[in-house]
Amino acid sequence: MSTYTMIFKYIVVGGMGTGKTSLLNRFIDDEFYTDCPHTIGIEFAAKVVPVSDERIKVQVWDTAGQERFRAITRSYFRGAVCTLLVYDVSRRKSFNQLTTWLNDAQNLTNPNSLILLIGNKIDLEERVVTREEAEEFAQENNLLYTETSAKTGENVNDAFMDMTKKVYKLVKEGKLKLTTTQTENEMDLETDNKPKKDSGGCC
Repeated sequence: MSTYTMIFKYIVVGGMGTGKTSLLNRFIDDEFYTDCPHTIGIEFAAKVVPVSDERIKVQVWDTAGQERFRAITRSYFRGAVCTLLVYDVSRRKSFNQLTTWLNDAQNLTNPNSLILLIGNKIDLEERVVTREEAEEFAQENNLLYTETSAKTGENVNDAFMDMTKKVYKLVKEGKLKLTTTQTENEMDLETDNKPKKDSGGCC
């Protein structure tokens, strides 16, 4: 008997070193690893969460931030109901790169799918991207916005759960159609064939 009633596919994108994998680890396992390796290609994890009186399986596809993997990453936008667009509040370059990832999210996903802009690493003192300019970017591009710290866990679970509730509402209202139909065995096979993580800084 199935332990969940729906599958929501999320994709996490952004520049290298923005903490995408750490956000995933914090949401899935409530863990933070200081030696988190770079993602090569795509990594996958899932968690079943309650929404209303149903149980939703949230699939999170963690993508590599390096440009050389972008072609691989773009193929995984299909079927995503939510894109998490991540930058590092302490690195201006990661914020300036957002438009590239945003264009992919807007062009390769359902027009009614959601995009959440996440300013990560708010635990760091050397912040260079202000909340005000990030909120302005989000408003100009019709994005939702939040700030998180994968290290401390601040706002991470709330971000994922808020998006899951919003997606659930859109699905129930018939405004967003789910296209994720993979079986457990297919997903296991797919992730078994993916490149494993390399050593280095967390991305």
